[in-house]
Amino acid sequence: MSSSRGGDGLVMQADSSIFVAMNAPPPKRTNPVPAARSVAGQMRKVFSQSPESRWLVFIICVALAAITCAVFGQTRQFDFVNYDDNACVYENPAVTHGLSAAEIISVFSHYHYGNWIPLATVSHMVDWQFFGANAGGHHLTNVLLHAASVVVLFLVLRRLTGALWRSALVAAVFAVHPLHVESVAWVSERKDVLSGLFFMLTLAAYVRYVRSPKSLFNYSIVLLLFALGLLSKPMLVTLPFVLLLLDYWPLHRFAPAASAEKIKSGGALKNLSVPARLVVEKIPLLLLSVVSCVTTFQAQSPTVQSLQTVSFPLRLENAVVTGVIYLGQLFYPAHLAAFYPYPVNGLPLYQVIAALILLVAISLAAFLWRRQRPYFFVGWLWYLIMLAPVIGIVQVGMQARADRYTYLPQIGLCILIVWLVAQAGARLSHQRALLGLGAGLGLAALMITAHTQAAHWRDSKSLWTHALAVTQNNSVAQDNLGLFLFRHGQADSAISHFQIALQIHPEDDSAENNYGLALVNQGQVDAAAVHFQKAVKFNPDNDDAQNNFGNILYMNGQVDAAIGHYQKALQVNPNYAKAANNLGLALASKGRMDEAIACFQKAVALDSDYAEADHNLQLALVQKAQASQTRDGNSKQP
Repeated sequence: MSSSRGGDGLVMQADSSIFVAMNAPPPKRTNPVPAARSVAGQMRKVFSQSPESRWLVFIICVALAAITCAVFGQTRQFDFVNYDDNACVYENPAVTHGLSAAEIISVFSHYHYGNWIPLATVSHMVDWQFFGANAGGHHLTNVLLHAASVVVLFLVLRRLTGALWRSALVAAVFAVHPLHVESVAWVSERKDVLSGLFFMLTLAAYVRYVRSPKSLFNYSIVLLLFALGLLSKPMLVTLPFVLLLLDYWPLHRFAPAASAEKIKSGGALKNLSVPARLVVEKIPLLLLSVVSCVTTFQAQSPTVQSLQTVSFPLRLENAVVTGVIYLGQLFYPAHLAAFYPYPVNGLPLYQVIAALILLVAISLAAFLWRRQRPYFFVGWLWYLIMLAPVIGIVQVGMQARADRYTYLPQIGLCILIVWLVAQAGARLSHQRALLGLGAGLGLAALMITAHTQAAHWRDSKSLWTHALAVTQNNSVAQDNLGLFLFRHGQADSAISHFQIALQIHPEDDSAENNYGLALVNQGQVDAAAVHFQKAVKFNPDNDDAQNNFGNILYMNGQVDAAIGHYQKALQVNPNYAKAANNLGLALASKGRMDEAIACFQKAVALDSDYAEADHNLQLALVQKAQASQTRDGNSKQP
């Protein structure tokens, strides 16, 4: 057996070629165990690295980190945006209070903002400890986590397949694809890059478990890393199925010859088929996925849309079309936005039919080529399976799709395409240089596009102005741009955006609430009350609207009604310091001083810099002491 050093590291020739192994079934063997040992021996040769190859791997890792920083390093100068960053980071008491055992326990024991992602929240707490309100430090952490994921992905693919340059290209596309800008440049999407790193580490631990002597310790590492990933973002629930795909290719654990050596089970498992054993092996991981699914559904239940809001047929139509849109954006990532409006009036039938035909055709090709081109089969199913939790069958929020949803699923498509092109290039050795040049130019184009797309996340104004330029009927972009303008003293311009948002979506509770705030700023209190009332009617769980409507009622002397709205705001968001302070004021005006003091104390505990709440607390304590002295004096009179 001879070998030559080619464009993809150590490439076997003739009957040992990695490409031949993909294209044709292995020759029949009379003794499967020696065959498995032969395969293992070949793989050890592929993975054994000379000092030169180790240096090459190191250089590739540095290059991958460098192109990641070249695209996303600019975010170090970016601000927070008014799209979840407030609720998740700089207005989140769990984060701004800094690291403490009590806060960490609270994060793990409570849902927050319709999510249960305690590890991601703890990472924000760590950032706040070091960077405070300096958004650049928070952005830097996202970039470093993404860069680490890129490097680990390359190393895992190299370890799995022995293909150096193909693995490097997949990792490079993952590093700089414009669809991943949202996951990296958006501070609140820390959960994506953090869970992504644990996803890669779980794959690495699984490869170690499979390729080394089986041990409970190695399997425990896989379980631990998977659990940490789920605590960062529950989208990883499909990872056990991805591991089964990797068992098929490139680990080849479904092959009886390889399985005879790789899977050693005692007791009743000895009588199970190879696929059944591999499934049983994943049961602990699947149990973690089930627990994560149940917990996530409970946490997100307030934001899950009903079938009356978005019908099931419409969800199916959007899911089919979205699956093709993501596929197209892999090659042509244009008109990307932070929010894509849901097609409430439905999609053209021809789009749905065409998208369905394309998805079915690719799926059929993947099935028919599962033996000749197993990477095609694995890559396509990787994409479909990982996309399933966020395809919109269970609709959370009103977005039609989101760039961040492609962060991990897209890896499967990249594997499929890179390996397919590499296989074609292997038959046309004289065109390998041309393929390499094309890959380099394509990567450069992705970097330029991603750098431009990332720049739109500089601040809220830039983000939403761009979204309005590339989408239509985007009430969320109108509302958030209006909110940015209002908070920067441009109330008149802000009101026009709120009005457009309500024309697009007449029951937009956020736009109603923000419209009301702008009217209060202009002294139109009665008009504002109408909008606050609509906001709480459309969404009783809008804590800001409940608090603001309570303020209007309190100003108009309707104290009892105001108390009810403050209490509802705190029920929805127990960490709402302003609502606690306002409830304290309302209770104090009713003479319920002990309850008022408890509310002021809670407000100060939630926000230690809340000077108004601290002043109200001190005043309430003085008034209570004076009232107590008066009562004592009256009791001593004859």
